Amino acid sequence: MSFHEVSLPARLAFGSTGGVERRTEIVTLTNGFERRSTPWAHGRRRYLIGAGLRSLADMAALTAFFEARRGRLYGFRFRDFADFRSGSGEPEPGDQLLGQGDGTRTMFQLTKAYGDYGRVIGKPVAGSVRVAVDGVELGGGAFEVDAATGAVTLTTAPDEAAAVTAGFLFDTPVRFDADRIDVTLESFEAGRVAAVPLIEIRI
Repeated sequence: MSFHEVSLPARLAFGSTGGVERRTEIVTLTNGFERRSTPWAHGRRRYLIGAGLRSLADMAALTAFFEARRGRLYGFRFRDFADFRSGSGEPEPGDQLLGQGDGTRTMFQLTKAYGDYGRVIGKPVAGSVRVAVDGVELGGGAFEVDAATGAVTLTTAPDEAAAVTAGFLFDTPVRFDADRIDVTLESFEAGRVAAVPLIEIRI
């Protein structure tokens, strides 16, 4: 995949709007009932950034970041401040259930539960992941985290039925959804940027 493991500077995202979208296909039957289905197993997030920027320095930084990604060509990390933690506060090792041990399995994927729906987390923040087995937190040498995929590998396979849990911070993998940025110069040191769209990408 064409992806750069870099994050959009947080100051360039202030004032952003966005959220998750789903695709639902609805067929209304002749008796008035509906048949609903979806071709998507997972939601997809969309954002608009840049509309709050006024500093020419910040606009130049956004333009430079856009150019370095070649517009829509390369994906990057985006911090969605409405949803970037495994829990409601600082990460705790028991925040999210990753799976249960079977005596041989050592690799577990970071996920976040939204009710009965589980979202795969593929871009954890380096150094933020805390892991526990049956409620006992593991030391840093007892596991490794692939920050590019969200895979957690334990050095020792958990016993059968042992709960493996984790807490973490994470970014959303996105790309620009336009090949153009429009900047308006309003004064010597100030301007305005038309909102720039971002869209979540699968990894």
